[in-house]
Amino acid sequence: MTADGPDGLPPLHLPRRTRLLLYGALLLLVAAVAAALAIGPGATMSPLLAVAPVLAGATTRKARVPLLVGAAALLAVGALESENTQLPVSVRITVSVTVLAATLASAASVVLVAARERELYQVRTVAEAAQRALLRPPAERIGPLRVAVRYVAAAAEARIGGDLYAVMETRFGVRILLGDVQGHGLPAVETAADVLGVFREAALTEPDPGRLAERLDAALTARPGDGRFATALLLDVPAGRAPVRVVNCGHPPPLLRRGGRVAELAPPVPAPPLGLRELTGEDYAASRFDPGPGDLLLLHTDGVSEARNARGCFYPLAERLPGLHGNSPADLLDAVLADVRGWVGGPGLADDAALLALRWDH
Repeated sequence: MTADGPDGLPPLHLPRRTRLLLYGALLLLVAAVAAALAIGPGATMSPLLAVAPVLAGATTRKARVPLLVGAAALLAVGALESENTQLPVSVRITVSVTVLAATLASAASVVLVAARERELYQVRTVAEAAQRALLRPPAERIGPLRVAVRYVAAAAEARIGGDLYAVMETRFGVRILLGDVQGHGLPAVETAADVLGVFREAALTEPDPGRLAERLDAALTARPGDGRFATALLLDVPAGRAPVRVVNCGHPPPLLRRGGRVAELAPPVPAPPLGLRELTGEDYAASRFDPGPGDLLLLHTDGVSEARNARGCFYPLAERLPGLHGNSPADLLDAVLADVRGWVGGPGLADDAALLALRWDH
């Protein structure tokens, strides 16, 4: 994190376009004052000096900056008007009052903006702590696996949403959960917290991944009356060379990249999302695959696969994944997110997105 300043906020960094606009306004102000001096008595550009404290207020979080600039502007007004004896007294008073009012308004605006930024920064700091507690980053290497996770909340200020993941080492091997809770906002976060809590307890005691999915489903069904459900992937990666077991609970299938080719590991029989098993009565069956050295498995939520470009087309993850490169799962996930943002072409994603990559080194 960036070191906080004396005001409890990170340093203020103005975007390049904003700085250029401010520089342009300052140059216009200097040119207007120079023109007033060239024209001589009978005309005044002194009211334009009211812009000076406004410009100063846009570059700082400290109220004293526009106050000092405003005081300097008032002195400049006095100096300019002392040489311009043809100006009526009413004009002189109006100019001074205008500069003073602009100075006080700019200082008040700086105080208000700084207070709101401080409040937002504190909220974001709490959200980051909540994310670290709820979505615990896995170790980079677990047994034969190299692991990486990336999480992007649709609302950047929130830092957390309804997508979830967990990676645990147990006596049954490495157990992995990646899911997506229906809906947004705090209700979705609360549901995600419940699912993760049940998974972290049941993953230590339930040997069968299908039964583990049933316990997660039962926990969601027992939630009081909100009717939320979650799509999810459950993976059992044994310590030996036994096949990896995958339970797909209505979630986008994982992608296996092997030898430059990408294949979807679609379930043989569709299973309902967690929380909806009562409606179908179907069991959560596990499919299997045998990983080899160098294989990479990518799990993702629909915030990635359903990201749309300007023409409304979904992001073709399976098609573009072979052309994305990285020296590690972490580098690959960064490349995927950069590619998705380029596809969308906007400031951010429309939905929360979580990606989890596994690579077998041996």
